[in-house]
Amino acid sequence: MKLSIVTTLYYSSPYIQQFYERTCAACDSILIPSESERTDSLEFIFVNDGSPDDALDVAVRLAERDPRVKVVDLSRNFGHHKAAMTGLMHATGDLVFLIDVDLEEEPELVLGFYNEMQKHPRADVVYGVQDTRKGGFFERLSGDLYYRMFNALSSQKIPANLLMARLMTRRYVDALLLHRESELDISGLWTITGFEQVPVTVHKHSKPTTTYSLRRKISLMIRAITAFSNRPLLYIAATGVFILGLSFLYFLYIMYVYFFVGTPPSGFTTLALSIWFLGGLTIFCLGVIAIYLSVIFTETKHRPYTIVRQIYQSEKPHAQ
Repeated sequence: MKLSIVTTLYYSSPYIQQFYERTCAACDSILIPSESERTDSLEFIFVNDGSPDDALDVAVRLAERDPRVKVVDLSRNFGHHKAAMTGLMHATGDLVFLIDVDLEEEPELVLGFYNEMQKHPRADVVYGVQDTRKGGFFERLSGDLYYRMFNALSSQKIPANLLMARLMTRRYVDALLLHRESELDISGLWTITGFEQVPVTVHKHSKPTTTYSLRRKISLMIRAITAFSNRPLLYIAATGVFILGLSFLYFLYIMYVYFFVGTPPSGFTTLALSIWFLGGLTIFCLGVIAIYLSVIFTETKHRPYTIVRQIYQSEKPHAQ
């Protein structure tokens, strides 16, 4: 059996060495002693997603010492999800463990996930779900809002508080890589790929800072919703029908007052508010349609979602 460990690098320099050592120790409990030191039984895939610090240099020095380590250096920052998918493309293991390198998710989860997979022979994925969402009030609120909106608007439901950490079989990874969207949301792809997936509740540690700003979170939510749901477009159509119905009823009311009461209704304020409301609603609806058109425009160009600048891997034997 070959086990692949896949992770991405972005401001990750302080964590790489400890992540590597702790993961090696955990994998020693999975692989039999005769396999644990072999290059063909364990591999690390570090994907450098344009990290501004010296994460690439640290990972390359690690690769020079251990041929089980492969460093995939992307030409620029393409985003967390695209970098993770690129790492899966380079993984060759029978089992693939995907996890963030920043130690918020403990590397030892690979052992627990492996044991859980042994309890479910038909399972192709064992994935982590947070016990309680980390961070302050706003971070927890924004995360909860993201999952609620996604599940409300999408036909594909995703578990709340989903983690990156997951252990996957080869056939699941191959099926996952069949998706070639340019604008991808990896959490949605995990779900629509199917197969039997087993959740495990884990505790996620917190870092003082996060690379996911409010702007990136909003962008991620918009990308996820437009990639997996057409319901916003249906809601726009329904809103148009509703307003058309109200306007027709108001027209009947005006005709009734004009012919039977004799005093036609007046009111500049009501008219102005109606114009502003309908104008704002029209611009909003056009904006939603424009987002979908931009997604279509991006997908039709069939551009690669990442570009690899160089791959680093030593050919020397691993030191015993």
